[in-house]
Amino acid sequence: MKKLIYSVLIFSLFIACNNKNSQDTKSTNQVEENIELTTAEKIASHYGFQNWKTVSEINYTFNVKRGEKTSFRSWVWNPKTGNIKMITAKDTIQYNRKSIDSLSQNTDKAFINDKFWLLAPFNLVTDSGVTFTKKQQVIAPISGNTLNLLTAVYGNEGGYTPGDAYDLYFNKNYTIKEWSFRKENQKKVNFSTTWENEETFSNITLSKTRKDSIGFFSIYFTGISVKN
Repeated sequence: MKKLIYSVLIFSLFIACNNKNSQDTKSTNQVEENIELTTAEKIASHYGFQNWKTVSEINYTFNVKRGEKTSFRSWVWNPKTGNIKMITAKDTIQYNRKSIDSLSQNTDKAFINDKFWLLAPFNLVTDSGVTFTKKQQVIAPISGNTLNLLTAVYGNEGGYTPGDAYDLYFNKNYTIKEWSFRKENQKKVNFSTTWENEETFSNITLSKTRKDSIGFFSIYFTGISVKN
């Protein structure tokens, strides 16, 4: 009889623990569902940042056009290992971001620049030391359209270009339509470009073209592939 009572007690405790775990899981899920994303997180999510963790390799060519002159750098990047290969008209250089030295530093500066142009929405949530301000219903500098504005200002320490500011103009769907760069967070805008030509690669959405207002300067990405 004692064995039976003991077994029933253990079974009851097992059921109670399971119910508690189920309630705790439900409560955790409810909390997660109720967490309001920041504007930066909403922009990143629009471009598929939630899928970035599955990316094992990304390939792209960063093309720059100034007037009649063009140049390019091609990249093969493994975000999980940090292995990077840069291909230009003159060189092919390979290095790992975990062991940057004086020889690879200039290549890494180029990588950070080109990656930022391609993945700016993701950098909003992965880069540290960034402060944000936002405004609604402002006039975009190129199109003159009324959009929302998120300004990202980088801290004065760390990185290759500390203190710089980026003004991102986005619509109600959190799609970036234009952006401006202000060196060291000065009031004067250094340049503004459009964000155009979106395409999705393995659930990652990328804007492939940036253009200034007069057609002199543009940046565009070719040869894009994303591997999971």
